[in-house]
Amino acid sequence: MSSSKRKHKDENALAFAESQVKSLIETHPDFFPIYTAKGRWKHSGEAWTNWCEGFLPGILWILHQLTAKRYWRDKAEHYSRLLEHRKTDRKVHDLGFVFMSSYGRWYNLTHDPELREILIEAGRTLALRFQKKGQYLCSFVAPESLFIDIMMNVGIIFWAAEKTLDAGLRELASQHCRTTQRYLVHEDGSTVHEGLFDIATGKFLRASTHQGWAPESCWSRGLCWALYGFERAYRFTHDASFLETSERCANYYIRHVPGNRIPYWDFSVPEGPDRLWDSSAAAIAASGLWNLSASTPSKEKAEVYRDIAFEIMDTLASRDFLAEGHNGEEGILLHGVYHYHKKLGVDESVMWGDHFFMEALQKTLNALR
Repeated sequence: MSSSKRKHKDENALAFAESQVKSLIETHPDFFPIYTAKGRWKHSGEAWTNWCEGFLPGILWILHQLTAKRYWRDKAEHYSRLLEHRKTDRKVHDLGFVFMSSYGRWYNLTHDPELREILIEAGRTLALRFQKKGQYLCSFVAPESLFIDIMMNVGIIFWAAEKTLDAGLRELASQHCRTTQRYLVHEDGSTVHEGLFDIATGKFLRASTHQGWAPESCWSRGLCWALYGFERAYRFTHDASFLETSERCANYYIRHVPGNRIPYWDFSVPEGPDRLWDSSAAAIAASGLWNLSASTPSKEKAEVYRDIAFEIMDTLASRDFLAEGHNGEEGILLHGVYHYHKKLGVDESVMWGDHFFMEALQKTLNALR
């Protein structure tokens, strides 16, 4: 696809996203959705855990940055402020999602010391989940549980350590990454969702899953969390093994994803009615691959990662995946999957999918403009 056609397609996606998000926040003010049900954001479906509140303000910040409209800036500040109380939330492992998507973007624009302190406190709160005997941050499920998802949240601990010059906090975050690297990422770059440990000894017991097809299968969103998260850990630490792990995950994605560059919700799902796309995993991969293209020392790899990111976005911005023209759909992206086994947000719009699509769109549009 030519650069001019790609730019036109991305600009169209941006305009559509503006319309969808404006409708959401004006129809349901101060509401933080997770996934749609029959295309609608507002419903009474189960949440499973409260991890998505940062994504809507994150989208609002991205819209402000892409359009320079004061409307989006005012809404972004307002929705971010609604989250401040969660800086001491010890019930979730997702404070990186909540705060770096919202307050992190705000701080990057203003360097306001008040925002800095909120982010530091959130990072320190997340660090309280660290299990010394196993050397990992435990998931919200139980102390013995390590999720691959936490690679996307550990960045706020690195950030807090960097701002406070806290070497102990930095080492804690690094140890979590090493444990995840050792037990949840396979040699071929595939990943598992969860690792279970003996909390008395810290010994790794076995792989498990809540989201994947099977305990040892490669749940696609988890793979993309690892692809993205290990590259970010590399940026904070310059530990070459973290970059190598990100590249292994990226290469697994590239080798195993279907020709349209969008994965099924698990790479091991057999042919049949269970084999559904997960556009949210693809959006995460596009943004993560773009980041990886800037970090890899290999010019050849950088070109491949960037090209694949563009190809993913070409598909996501097409009529097959963009909700434009699909009556009754309130999200931006179609065909996301939240929790297949619980039947939550299956073949629906999901807020993190919309967020990471917008994040990747910001990167591709800035490159094309």
